Amino acid sequence: MHSEKQAPVKYYVGIDVGSASVRAALVDEFGTVVAHADRPIQIWEPQPDHYEQSSADIWAACCSVTKKVVCGVDASWIRGVGFDATCSLVVVDKQFQPLAVNCEGQNYRNVIMWMDHRAVSQVDRINATQHRVLSYVGGVMSVEMQPPKLLWIKENLQESCWDKAGYFFDLPDFLSWKATGVTARSLCTVVCKWTYTSDGGWDDSFWKMIGLEDLVKDKYEKIGNHVLSPGEPVGKGLTPEAAKDLGLPEGIAVAASLIDAHAGGLGVIGADVKGYNLPCENEPITSRVAMICGTSSCHMGVSETPIFVPGVWGPYFSAMVPGLWLNEGGQSATGKLIDHVVRGHVAFPELQSKAAASAHSIYTYLNSHLDVIKKSLPVGFLTVDLHVWPDFHGNRSPLTDLTLKGMLGTRHILETMQAAGHHINTLFLCGGLSKNPLFVQMHADITGKPVVLSKEVESVLVGAAILGACASGDFASIQEAMAKMGKIGRVVQPNHEHKRFYDKKYEVFLKLVEHQKEYRSIMNSV
Repeated sequence: MHSEKQAPVKYYVGIDVGSASVRAALVDEFGTVVAHADRPIQIWEPQPDHYEQSSADIWAACCSVTKKVVCGVDASWIRGVGFDATCSLVVVDKQFQPLAVNCEGQNYRNVIMWMDHRAVSQVDRINATQHRVLSYVGGVMSVEMQPPKLLWIKENLQESCWDKAGYFFDLPDFLSWKATGVTARSLCTVVCKWTYTSDGGWDDSFWKMIGLEDLVKDKYEKIGNHVLSPGEPVGKGLTPEAAKDLGLPEGIAVAASLIDAHAGGLGVIGADVKGYNLPCENEPITSRVAMICGTSSCHMGVSETPIFVPGVWGPYFSAMVPGLWLNEGGQSATGKLIDHVVRGHVAFPELQSKAAASAHSIYTYLNSHLDVIKKSLPVGFLTVDLHVWPDFHGNRSPLTDLTLKGMLGTRHILETMQAAGHHINTLFLCGGLSKNPLFVQMHADITGKPVVLSKEVESVLVGAAILGACASGDFASIQEAMAKMGKIGRVVQPNHEHKRFYDKKYEVFLKLVEHQKEYRSIMNSV
């Protein structure tokens, strides 16, 4: 809904494509979300670990939600558009028509989702090369990245897809192409998910070594040989066709895009913290970590010099904040894991009934139930004899083992980053799970660090709008836009009285890590 206040002079549209829905927001120059809308998008799971989408379905949803948020707004106030999306792989032919990424030949299903794990064999072979580019992804490439998926397509769909393909896009880059007609890629996507380096570009020897020499022959036209920094204007802005689709005027500035987690980081990590008595006040932005908590979770830390963290992606130069190196840790399943555990429990029907009767969501009801059963103890103490391995969909970092199936290793990730050279004292949270007060407080207590929540819950959309603001030329830099448009809502402090308990819980967690390695060694000897 639109707010009642007088419209400001400058608006920006942020469009976010998540795993299951597309959202758009109209954001003013002060970072206030004035209007927002969302629409679900379809996911196909033709077989286990295969997740597919349709680029046509995604673009239609982008157009629908954008038209809703700009309805009734004077077009002259809208200055720029920014896109972010999941790091899914989009395949189109030489005429930009969708190509099937499945054996069924369904061309409209032309997107391999980020969480698709079909390319396990391919990523194992890529990692076995120990090529130097792998040092920029924590030493081990993830199955969620694009090279193993490309190799899977070549090995399994050569005639129907690989030979006919004209372009392979990361989804954020597909959206900027769709809006502008320009095939330029974002530095964020190609550096983080495709092995491009900001100083050397593409490494011919890597692609030849893994069997994708085809991409080298055409000078990387299929995967991108024109790269822009996030927030740079793409082409001449919206094409007439895209402008009509989106309900916006032709020529409005379109920014080089970001991966969704990175947009969330952009929306929170640069906020002005003066007056909140935080340890990161008067410290560089490198003392902060942005944690984006949704279907999966990402931990984004920046540094002035490259820091190589074992099992943590990066360092990536200028992939989120221009001029700074990015390290990215995370968990492959967070919100999705919690939802899976809750909905799979035998008592879930009873929970649904009781939550409905109380007119609350199931998670609000569960939080209140925990308050009842904990009695006088802190809620975390309910787990004194319950220790849960956190990975149901593989460990993204810092163990980088996609076979691990087992609560959240944020402290493990932060301590690994700090041991490598990061100096982190404050967490900045955004995403769907940041709306859950118990989730937030537990992160503060377990890590012993204050947690900053943004004024706008939809920080990812604010981050996308910041890109549009930069592309419009209204701000001199991403950093300037972050400071003005990223606003703090509240701060959650850790309860230090519980430190000893969580230190002991962490000891148990580390023992579980050791045992996982022992179990693997035992079974490998069979």
